[in-house]
Amino acid sequence: MVKTILIVDDDPAQRRLLQAAVERNGFETRVAEDGARAIGILEKHEDVALMLLDLVMPGMSGQEVLQELKRRRPEVPAIVLTATGGIDTVVRAMQAGAVDFFVKPAAPERIMVSIRNALEMTTLKTEVTRLKKKATATLGFDDLVADAPAMVPVVRMGKRAAASNIPVLILGESGVGKELLARAIQGASERGGKPFITVNCGAIPDNLVESILFGHVKGAFTGAVDNHAGKFVEASGGTLFLDEVGELPLDMQVKLLRVLQEGEVDPVGAKRPVKVDVRIISATNKDLQKLVAENRFREDLFYRLNVFPIEAPPLRARKEDIPALVRRFIARFNAEEGRNVRGASAETMALIQAYDWPGNVRQLENMVFRAVILCEGDLLQNEDFPQLAGLKPLPTPAPVNDVREFRLPAPANDLIAEVAASAMEPGLMEVMNMAAEGPRVSVFDPQGHLRALEAVERDLIELALEHYAGHMSEIARRLGIGRSTLYRKLREYGLDETRFVAGG
Repeated sequence: MVKTILIVDDDPAQRRLLQAAVERNGFETRVAEDGARAIGILEKHEDVALMLLDLVMPGMSGQEVLQELKRRRPEVPAIVLTATGGIDTVVRAMQAGAVDFFVKPAAPERIMVSIRNALEMTTLKTEVTRLKKKATATLGFDDLVADAPAMVPVVRMGKRAAASNIPVLILGESGVGKELLARAIQGASERGGKPFITVNCGAIPDNLVESILFGHVKGAFTGAVDNHAGKFVEASGGTLFLDEVGELPLDMQVKLLRVLQEGEVDPVGAKRPVKVDVRIISATNKDLQKLVAENRFREDLFYRLNVFPIEAPPLRARKEDIPALVRRFIARFNAEEGRNVRGASAETMALIQAYDWPGNVRQLENMVFRAVILCEGDLLQNEDFPQLAGLKPLPTPAPVNDVREFRLPAPANDLIAEVAASAMEPGLMEVMNMAAEGPRVSVFDPQGHLRALEAVERDLIELALEHYAGHMSEIARRLGIGRSTLYRKLREYGLDETRFVAGG
């Protein structure tokens, strides 16, 4: 989703200049001519991501607007612009919450750098806050990406489950985010902030299941050199999340049933049981009823766990959430890997949303991680998702069978080499040499005169697009220019690179 910038200035000419600069850089804008209207826009429109604020205005001053912004929408950063830039003014603005300060007239390029930095810092702060909530078991439903219609009943059921201690069984395919939903239920319940312990029942060796779940005392078996509390005791007062509960061995299912019924565990080798106060949330990607029919899962345990089932939809059923998920993953990987990716291009986002994602959110997360590492610019592009774009190995040039038909005269070849070496971007020489072996790039017009350099360059870039199947990184490398320069030339020459992508 495109970020919206609120421009607040009483000077109509200044508003228009700022609006043009901001929109030219891909943002949406809202404008206000005074502080009161700005506050009204903030209250009505939650999409405002940043405010550009003039300090000196009639009526409500910029300082007063900053105070109201801090009170009403503290997550929205403000960048201050003013015609008078004394030290006292700067200090007061910063103390009131401004993240940057410019004295008019300020270069639009500098303002745009400040806007991007402020938005990136806001994104990082949001991600850090979310990670802290996860670590302290206070993650709530507001922290989930769940705006798709398919997620509305899931959130509604989750909130109802959070209002009680009822056992919850979360169903869904692998990778849909069952654990995150369980954490939201815990965080929204009265047990929020208490321990949240996760156990992957399918990843525990059969001979260690009892010890890991229920604990053991020192000397209970060979290798038991110390007391071990077990996951149930660790989760006491909070929530125990049993992931892939359908993988539990049958003998452990009996003991789990007893814990659920009696509220106490028997550590291996202990003389007396230990009382526990645990809320159970379990999850599985299997059909437990089918396992019951096959005598691979106890029927009584199934009914004990399946008191409040919640079905988590696959990602292909909630594609409306994909853009927000991509932005969240980009923000996280930017912080973890020291990258500076601003988002995904519109074309790439459409490509991502068109895919069915059999591995669900986990697959999307891993692909975005890879794309962030591969990305050479500030936006993810199709070539950063080769599995989705259907990119094939770069084709080799077809052999030329009849040199008399395809080769240009030697003087023309010499002229091409001289022009490319002296006037064109470094690296175009390689494509020129390739073009000289075929009739696809004409150096002369029908009257026998040399064509304009721009026209020849356009044809060469179009040839490279087709020859390398629209693989932009490879094309830029072969031409010896940066990708940003390549994209600029595509815009100048009106070339659409998507027509040349393999499989497109």
